[in-house]
Amino acid sequence: MTTRTRFAPSPTGLLHIGGARTALYSYLVARQNQGQFILRIEDTDLERSTQASVDAILEGMQWLELGYDEGPFYQTKRFDRYHAIAEQLLEQGQAYRCDCTKERLEELRNTQMANQQKPRYDSHCRNRKDVDTSKPHVIRFKNPVDGAVSWDDLVKGTITFQNTELDDLIIVRTDNAPTYNFTVVVDDYDMNITHVIRGDDHVNNTPRQINILKALDSPLPLYAHVPMILGSDGKRLSKRHGAEGVMDYRDQGYLPAALLNYLFRLGFAHKDQEIFSLSEMTECFRLDHVSGSPAAFNTEKLNWLNQHYIKTAPIEMIRPHLLWQFEQLNLDPKNGPSFEALIAAMSERAHTLKELAEKSTYFYTDDYPKDEAAYKKHITTETLPALQALIEPLQQLKTFTAPGIHDIIQNVATSLNLGMGKVGMPLRVALTGGTQSPGIDVTAELLGKDKVLQRIRNINLV
Repeated sequence: MTTRTRFAPSPTGLLHIGGARTALYSYLVARQNQGQFILRIEDTDLERSTQASVDAILEGMQWLELGYDEGPFYQTKRFDRYHAIAEQLLEQGQAYRCDCTKERLEELRNTQMANQQKPRYDSHCRNRKDVDTSKPHVIRFKNPVDGAVSWDDLVKGTITFQNTELDDLIIVRTDNAPTYNFTVVVDDYDMNITHVIRGDDHVNNTPRQINILKALDSPLPLYAHVPMILGSDGKRLSKRHGAEGVMDYRDQGYLPAALLNYLFRLGFAHKDQEIFSLSEMTECFRLDHVSGSPAAFNTEKLNWLNQHYIKTAPIEMIRPHLLWQFEQLNLDPKNGPSFEALIAAMSERAHTLKELAEKSTYFYTDDYPKDEAAYKKHITTETLPALQALIEPLQQLKTFTAPGIHDIIQNVATSLNLGMGKVGMPLRVALTGGTQSPGIDVTAELLGKDKVLQRIRNINLV
């Protein structure tokens, strides 16, 4: 049987980091087995689903470069199919119509709670034949009344539920809308899904879905319930921990390859290896090696990994993402050094592409931030003559590269009986607006002769 996996987010919010990891694992299982990876948008919650959330999911998948083979499919476009299956279950005697009022159900719930019982439907309408179909009613699935539902979860091991713990699930509401647990089953059935990989908050849904699949005489997929991701405080990862959605990580300057690498290792270990290409992930990933315990998100580790990718990844991988950061700052990359040269000079000083771009503005525009305190401290009556003494030898320098620039700075410092710091630091402030940059000779080379001379000439005492 061909391996078929699916990523099935609900468009009620952004594509969050836990969903991205689930998508990655589903993608890897499909690729590992030369199967298909399917994207399904589970948008039956009409009140909470939004087009903005759909767009965020699609944009996130595209940015992560997790290509899907089929989809996106939308559940709201399959209502006829869900109703047909509901009718089939009614005809087979495996579903029934229920017209219990809200008042009756609320009274039942209150009584059960008072008796310290688990709130559940009491099957009042299970064997009735007199429900008026012209009046408001729901359709419920006839859950088996005895026996157990058990499956060998690929992450958590064997999980068993007694059928007495499960009530008769509503599969079609009074407004004729199919419910989540029902639509998921019909979709997995129709799409021949072989592996259901999802968060472990779905464990309680699985026995209900298995019983419906059995009623449809469907082969059962393999299930893998992945633990949630926690924040550094041990609580479920959320907005308060930083980025809310996957695209927030784009905005903050992370490379998709670095984020995928980090998510891959968040709950999965392969020897002592830390760095994985997508092909290496595909080769070594195994669901039964995923930890059954929640994993804690560590931003410092992600930063380290992202900086590693900035320093070592091919420029072709980095260029479009760095260009996006430049666009946010209204910087034109044509007005300064190549990205290759910039990364070589700046990668040790930045963990993210956003940080790298922000720290590099002075290379590409004259409208860069200037530290007034640094000017007052380093541009003085003592150092200004040294800066002016640099102009002529720099102007005469035929090959404007770091070694020659370094020699000129050294010669001026020696001739004026100044330490290198009394020349190099004022020059750095004059060229960059602050006290932090790569080596001043490298910085000057990347700026180019014209900019260097212009900025030195424009320096005045504050």
